[in-house]
Amino acid sequence: MSAPGAAANAVVDAVLADLGKGSHRGVVVDSPPGAGKSTLVVKAAQVLAAAGEQLIVIAQTNEQVDDLIDRLATAAPDLPIGRLSAGDYRASERVQQHRSVTVGAKIGDVGQGSVIIATAAKWATVADGSWAWAIVDEAYQMRSDALLRVASRFSRALFVGDPGQLDPFSTVESARWTGLTWDPMLSAVSVLLRHNPDLPVHRLPVSWRLPPSAAEVVAPAFYPFTGFRAGTEPGDRSLVLDVGSARVHVPEGPDPDAVDAAVAQAAATGWALYELPARHTIRTDGEAAAACAALALRVLEAGAVAVSERSRDGAAVDASRIAIGTAHRDQAAVIRNLLRGTPGETITVDTANRLQGREYDVTVVLHPLSGRRDATAFHLESGRLCVLTSRHRHACIVVARAGIPDLLDAHPSTDPVHLNTAEPAPRVVRSASGARREVCPREQRCRTTPEAGKQDLDLDSSPGRREFRRRDAGRAIA
Repeated sequence: MSAPGAAANAVVDAVLADLGKGSHRGVVVDSPPGAGKSTLVVKAAQVLAAAGEQLIVIAQTNEQVDDLIDRLATAAPDLPIGRLSAGDYRASERVQQHRSVTVGAKIGDVGQGSVIIATAAKWATVADGSWAWAIVDEAYQMRSDALLRVASRFSRALFVGDPGQLDPFSTVESARWTGLTWDPMLSAVSVLLRHNPDLPVHRLPVSWRLPPSAAEVVAPAFYPFTGFRAGTEPGDRSLVLDVGSARVHVPEGPDPDAVDAAVAQAAATGWALYELPARHTIRTDGEAAAACAALALRVLEAGAVAVSERSRDGAAVDASRIAIGTAHRDQAAVIRNLLRGTPGETITVDTANRLQGREYDVTVVLHPLSGRRDATAFHLESGRLCVLTSRHRHACIVVARAGIPDLLDAHPSTDPVHLNTAEPAPRVVRSASGARREVCPREQRCRTTPEAGKQDLDLDSSPGRREFRRRDAGRAIA
């Protein structure tokens, strides 16, 4: 077994051992992008069900629920699974294909299932019943108040999630809760650990999705206190292009030679920046949208072939294996319109929020700060850029207008300073070797040191109060 594989398996074994000890009411597992969160959830569910434990699984979206059901039913075809849903839910093909899955709107309809899976919103409507175990998937996407609503349904829980991605959000003003240890705008994991600092915390150390070229950028930019490594070595993957292929569909505007150069660089190195001239634009920047469409189409028309540990002979990169990520829905709509009627019409074009948890061979990213006059909290949110730049297995092309570093320097933080906010204890993370190490969790106030090349600066997790980390990450990717 490879060294990365052994390290990852050691952490999984430690997690499963903690589940069996019974000395803690919860176990937390932090996972970088593509580290096997879903695989761990499926394995843990099998182990607990085999031990005769009553078990529920809490996910954050219907898409996540259906994906987990498909994975679990495939791994354990004889395991009875209940899919708790809304009354108007239509079972997807992934769910219908498994005979071991029962779909129902009430617990009584699926109560015979060894494992019952539903969204957090659905579990909040369940008034009766309790279970020995819950597995909370994508726990960092879950608001703490959502956890409070379902906590009475289980005795012990496994929390699995990615601490580097998008924070929970709300459309209402949340300043009134700032500083409270139970701030509902903090993630479920953050509040859980503030009130239960002795819970064991594990960290999956390997990303099986990101290639080394991506891991060495994403890890220090978005996971500076724990880091991770790629599960593959340089040279294990390659993206082969037909450089002589004809350009058939080129949206008006982008320079075809510049598009070819960016695609070739991404195939060779894993990254490319397609930089447009500095200019303040409206949010739906037509030039940037056309560049995103042209780059994705060029990858498709160049007949890209992805060679990897999954396919040594190479697999064609079709439209289903390419994605374009944006910050806003209207930006995505403009790009989809440009792709309509072309071979790339079925390319996934969506926002960072909706791309979370998904994986592609090649991604094209419209930088959230491209063409902006100001640097708002929304566009500085490090989790958004983390999601956008960590969906790919082979290459990521970033589209941006020049001037982002100048924009960051010209807009210092104007967020209010809150005194006497909660200071939770440092988290302790166990490494694969069993060593315990204090690290700075993303929702905790933290300090970096001058020796690390940065200023001493407190960071706060609340939206709009992580300027240093946001700006550092922005420069790393810009």
